[in-house]
Amino acid sequence: MSKWRTHIEPREKLSAEAMEAFAAEAKVGLLATVNPAGEPHATLITSIMAKSPVNLMWGQFSEGMSKKNVLQNPRTGFCVLTEDRRLWRGKALWSGSEKQGEDYQRYNELPMFRYNAYFGIHTVHHMNLEVQYGKENLPLGKIALDVASTLAGARAAARRNPPAVFNAWTSSFLKNPATLKFLAWVDVDGFPKIVPVLGLKPADSGRLAFSPRAFHADLRQIPIGAKMAVFGLSFKMESVLLRGDFWGINRFAGLPLGVVDIDWVYNSMPPVSGQIYPQTKLTPVSRF
Repeated sequence: MSKWRTHIEPREKLSAEAMEAFAAEAKVGLLATVNPAGEPHATLITSIMAKSPVNLMWGQFSEGMSKKNVLQNPRTGFCVLTEDRRLWRGKALWSGSEKQGEDYQRYNELPMFRYNAYFGIHTVHHMNLEVQYGKENLPLGKIALDVASTLAGARAAARRNPPAVFNAWTSSFLKNPATLKFLAWVDVDGFPKIVPVLGLKPADSGRLAFSPRAFHADLRQIPIGAKMAVFGLSFKMESVLLRGDFWGINRFAGLPLGVVDIDWVYNSMPPVSGQIYPQTKLTPVSRF
């Protein structure tokens, strides 16, 4: 097993506790995929569940880039965070999908989808577990220090003339300490990997900064220049996806901070997701 995968001893099967946690509807589930350019993409997939100790599945009710990505590159990374702050992360290989059958019926009988007048699950995706790192508890003490350190050092990480990448909503959303934030990158084995970075915040209008105390070993493995996906999520199910270049962990105002320079922003909230930055050209709609 490569030392670059994780600092936690990998285990190839999910425990009974993990399977029970994955079955909860009230959880945060993230799926990281790789786009055709080889860049990481992250999506909120609360429907991710364990079909068995070695098989995962998730239900699709809307269209999006992650669903297209797995058809071209089946390597994925996942992260499940429960209400009691238990965390499971790992990597899985997409193995196919179905639009009927036992799992399809199971999803559409869940209250979240059964009583929804607007959408139901129309496709069930299956994945084979490659590696998972066991149960992790969020290190709240280190996260608190990360929040304080990032707040103290972020201004020193700002550039003189940064590009105006973030709009007012995105900047405010990422500054909010209640917003959950996650980093994703493509690991050396070609699978994406996800790490929570709850202390992350904007340093300027196009740069994000974070303190690396929590999940230190994972974050120190990211190569300088790596393309990063940053996913922000609120408890109101508001979300935003950003992507940019990681420029290492350096000292700003005497504090170690990692920085990511963002060059792409994507509205990941249904019903209409789409690119925010760079702005796309408007095209006329013709009627036949």
